[in-house]
Amino acid sequence: MSAESTVFLGTGRRKTSTARVRLIPGSGKLTANGLDFDGYFKHDNFSRRAASPLTTADVKEKFDVIANIAGGGISAQAGAVSLGIARALLKFNAELRVTLKKAGHLTRDPREKERKKPGQPGARKRFQFSKR
Repeated sequence: MSAESTVFLGTGRRKTSTARVRLIPGSGKLTANGLDFDGYFKHDNFSRRAASPLTTADVKEKFDVIANIAGGGISAQAGAVSLGIARALLKFNAELRVTLKKAGHLTRDPREKERKKPGQPGARKRFQFSKR
C-alpha cells in the first residue's frame, strides 16, 4: 500500500495527443513508451520541452518518469507529456503550483485542428473565384 502512495499520476493532452504520466521517486530516468526520452523524441527541443516542468521545479534527479503516449505528432506529444508531468508534480507537492503556473506549464494549449467545411477544399481555403 505504501508503494502505491509514492506514485504520482498525471494526464496531459495537446491537439490529438494524450499522455499518461507516472512519477516515481528515483534517479531521474525518463522513459516514453518504453524508450528513453532522447530516443523517443528525436529532436533535442522536444525532449527538453517534455521534461521542462521537472527542470522548473528543480526535481529532475529525484523522480523517474514513465509516460504512455498515444495519438498526434511528436510536437503535440511533447506538449502532452509536459502537461502530464506538471499535473503529477502538483500531486507530489501543491506548493509548486505558483512556480509551475508562472512558467506556463499548467495551461493546456486549447488549439485544435479546425474542421473542413462543406463546399470548400479545406477549413479556410476557398475554391478559386471565377467571375465569368
